[in-house]
Amino acid sequence: MVNDTLVAVDLAKSVFEVAVSRRPGKVASRQRLTRGQFKEYLATCPRAMVVMEACGSAHYWGRVAEGHGHRVVLIAPHQVRPYVVGNKTDRSDTKGILEAFRNQDLRPVPIKSVAQQAVGALHRMRTAWMETRTARLNTLRGLLRELGIVIPVGARQVLPHLWAEIGDADSAIPTALRASLAAAAEEIGELETRIGGVEKQLAALAAQIPAVGRLMTVPGIGLLTATALFAFVGNLGRFTSGRHLASYLGLTPREHSSGNKRRLGRISKRGDRYLRTLLIHGARSVLVRAKTVTAPDRLRTWALGLQGGVGHNKATVALANKLARLAWAVWRGESGYVSAPAA
Repeated sequence: MVNDTLVAVDLAKSVFEVAVSRRPGKVASRQRLTRGQFKEYLATCPRAMVVMEACGSAHYWGRVAEGHGHRVVLIAPHQVRPYVVGNKTDRSDTKGILEAFRNQDLRPVPIKSVAQQAVGALHRMRTAWMETRTARLNTLRGLLRELGIVIPVGARQVLPHLWAEIGDADSAIPTALRASLAAAAEEIGELETRIGGVEKQLAALAAQIPAVGRLMTVPGIGLLTATALFAFVGNLGRFTSGRHLASYLGLTPREHSSGNKRRLGRISKRGDRYLRTLLIHGARSVLVRAKTVTAPDRLRTWALGLQGGVGHNKATVALANKLARLAWAVWRGESGYVSAPAA
């Protein structure tokens, strides 16, 4: 059984600051432990409430602590910072973690499973390779433009035109540059192969997760968005409604109200930028596709009507908000999305 002892841990790569508190506002003892010593400490100390910032390796250490019978609470780092008094040190960080834990309005971060972290890691690797590929394509475009060779718009246009220019003996590309350009083209091809491999891995994992299959039935939510929601949202039970999930993703208006005046502004853009970007891209595709559908359903009819009033971009974000709410409903249910006919 867990006692009333609080153990605040400031995580690091090699040295961990541990503060033990048994009364509010008081630190009973402190220790600085190495990585091995901290793992031994979790195994030997009495069961307690372990509180950490949700930073690098926090989910791993949370699973380790839970394996030894401790209760674990992860707090977002930006919520701990206001409670740090004075200069930022490991000692002040642990004291701030203890004080932030006692604020009942702060929502803890759920501990991710190994499966969720594996899917999230695939997304991060794919994103890194996509950014590298885009940088290489832009570099090639710029270099060839300096030689008077202009490649049409579109990422798929670069490699075919580049290989054609390299293979042409009469091309404007200097001989000394052809080998380097060919190496860059091969690198881009290898990156595309890696990206395709990651997408195949995500598809294989999605087939094993029923929730991902249900999410993919929602319009605008495909393989990437569904698996990203599974990986980065975590425990859906902490959201009491679809609006709370949309707010967590930063898709609800920022509020600045006082007295009887309620002021709603632009979207807050809080939460995970990657998830928000995927949902907005999905909403944009739904909105564009809705114009070509002969008999749009209720969702697409609503989106088209909103677009006529507020414009394409605002309607896209509003539709992304709606998709997040639909994802919450489908995720917690037992069946996929069923489109309703327009009124």
